[in-house]
Amino acid sequence: MERVVVIGSSCSGKSTFSQKLANKMALEYIELDQLHWLPNWQERADDEFRGLVKQATASDTWVLDGNYSVVRDIVWPRATKIIWLNHSFSLVLYRSFTRSIVRAVTKKKLFAGNVETFKQTFFSRDSIILWVLQTYHQKRKRYNKLLPQLKFQGIEIIELNNQKQVQQYLKNI
Repeated sequence: MERVVVIGSSCSGKSTFSQKLANKMALEYIELDQLHWLPNWQERADDEFRGLVKQATASDTWVLDGNYSVVRDIVWPRATKIIWLNHSFSLVLYRSFTRSIVRAVTKKKLFAGNVETFKQTFFSRDSIILWVLQTYHQKRKRYNKLLPQLKFQGIEIIELNNQKQVQQYLKNI
């Protein structure tokens, strides 16, 4: 029974990695962003979000990605493995720019049909780039404190620090 949680900074590649991992392991893929966001970038109420996460993680096997602390008490204790994509700040910041530009140009539909725009990316307090700048170091400190405690609970912790390690991990599955 594999229940894998993939965490990391925004724009660290959690969704891409998790989808590939789930496919290779033939497991269900759960994207917390998909459960969290409503149309027009409205956030789902915490109670409803928690209910959806409980339902989604009720099975014995899955790969889940996301960092929502409001559901950590549901997700982490059920995990058999937590994979931390702990990439450098420069890589994550670079990805936040490139990903946002590509999404804004292509009008790629995201969770609940939402679309990133240039205005949202570069001229808004809701900018993913601003979010990365504000949260990257906090998350890294928090995970450095929280993850060692989980080893004692029997949860396997894997830290991948660069893209080469990510590719090697996927290759070895």
